[in-house]
Amino acid sequence: MHGVRHLFAAYDLGKDKLYGHIKPRKHRTKFLEFCRYLRGLYPPEIRIAFVLDNFSPHLTTKKDSRVGDWAAVNNVELAYTPTNSSWLNRIEAQFTALRYFTLDGTDHATHKEQGSMIRRYIIWRNQHAADERLREVVAKANVA
Repeated sequence: MHGVRHLFAAYDLGKDKLYGHIKPRKHRTKFLEFCRYLRGLYPPEIRIAFVLDNFSPHLTTKKDSRVGDWAAVNNVELAYTPTNSSWLNRIEAQFTALRYFTLDGTDHATHKEQGSMIRRYIIWRNQHAADERLREVVAKANVA
């Protein structure tokens, strides 16, 4: 009825922490906003790498230099997974867990309700990263 919503998400392997922002559109400008948010989580002298899949807002960095130029100036490396190799991106198992704990078997009445559930899950997930059920789902997804 009101279209879809998109989750911009990042997973910090070192901290075992998930970050996410829900937006009505997923395009270069929103992607760059999320990149700036992530960069702000770390001191500027620390080089960080974004592992990106082949979704169009990521790939368009080759056509539109704004993200690439920003990354070069802000000590960020953009690394792309090969086509059809999403299993190489460690965030994919985190998405499996998010679906399992938040979305499977649900029918949210509104985007606001669904977004609230996703945000609450991310908070819970980051506070309970060692939860046995969560580890099981993530481990199973990483093997698959």
